[in-house]
Amino acid sequence: MALLKRNIFSKNPEAPNSGENYNNNESEDDSFSEDETPKSKEKNKRPKENSFTQQKLRAFHPIITPKYIIIIFFTLAVFLLGLGGGMIYASYNVQDLIIDYTKCNDTSIEYYSDVPLENVEYHFKSDATISPKWKYALNSSESDPTEQGICKLQFQIPNDIGSPVFLFYQIENFYANHRRYVKSYSEDQLNGKAASLSDIKDTVGQNCQPLSENEDGVRIYPCGLIANSLFNDTFSSLSAVNDTTEDYQMTNKGIAWSTNKNRMQKTKYSASEVVPPPNWIKMFPDGYNDDNMPDISTWSEFQNWMQTSALPKFSKLALRNDNDVLKAGTYEVEVGLHWPVQEFNGKKSLYISTRSVIGGRNPFLGIIWVVAGGLCLIISLVFVVFNLFAPRKVGDISKLSWNQNKSD
Repeated sequence: MALLKRNIFSKNPEAPNSGENYNNNESEDDSFSEDETPKSKEKNKRPKENSFTQQKLRAFHPIITPKYIIIIFFTLAVFLLGLGGGMIYASYNVQDLIIDYTKCNDTSIEYYSDVPLENVEYHFKSDATISPKWKYALNSSESDPTEQGICKLQFQIPNDIGSPVFLFYQIENFYANHRRYVKSYSEDQLNGKAASLSDIKDTVGQNCQPLSENEDGVRIYPCGLIANSLFNDTFSSLSAVNDTTEDYQMTNKGIAWSTNKNRMQKTKYSASEVVPPPNWIKMFPDGYNDDNMPDISTWSEFQNWMQTSALPKFSKLALRNDNDVLKAGTYEVEVGLHWPVQEFNGKKSLYISTRSVIGGRNPFLGIIWVVAGGLCLIISLVFVVFNLFAPRKVGDISKLSWNQNKSD
């Protein structure tokens, strides 16, 4: 019995009754009608023929030959040596004076004595002829005997300096970058918000512990270790000694960073809601009231202190004069001694300085550029020697693929 094949494309796929009928149906069904549309052609995923899709865009293919290496390193050497030399020159044009007054309270209160040489460092265009002197004195207007100490510092400015002229305090051996210390503050309080005790105490990663509240559970403002350790030595303007020159007035206006204007805001706390930090008890012996509540938005010294330093030796701006030249002569500065450093073997100094286009007196960056430029110069000279006395044959660059394409 012959097997009958069935056309799967038939419109009426019915089984035929006989072989003859099947053949007729098959011939009719195998041909498509004119009205029937053919199958759509499958899309081709091949990228278009252009320079971008075929990765034939023009490109720069540098050939690193000894000649180019010598030119590159020599150019870098000239640039870095010039840059470093200029920075060193600018740094050494800065004139400054540093007097370490840490042990001033050990001196006599009756007469001036010379400051030990190891406590003095200065850089002026002219040599000083008078050694800096100091004397310990008492401020009779201060009611607290422990806060009456004053250090009177006399020093010579051998030539005119400035303007501008800056007066800094410099601290050594104070590790303000300690992890627990540097995170001990409340950003909400600094922003002027009336932060709750939970916010300043329990915030993960940044909170005021261990100085969030006092023994009675009252919030501390401003809370944290940074605010509690606020540097509070005071500095007077420069007073002329023995009519050798004129008094030089300085101000604390503009000593803080301009970015602090948006960060440090007046608090929304009322005086009854908060208490001062423990170390501020002598500044606020009776606590806060409506008249003495600190406004940190205008307290430049506090704003500077809240910018913690990365190194144990750092300086912070206390006074400045942007307009007047500091004339040559002998001056005196009175320093109110309120911030102890003996407990952690620290040091504190008076630092008077001018500035250059790159800041204060610090040749480190310039030296780094000079060293880098010197190394580039040495490398270029080494390549010159090898290229002259032991040259290496360079390959034929016309054989490279991209050069072959150009020829085609």
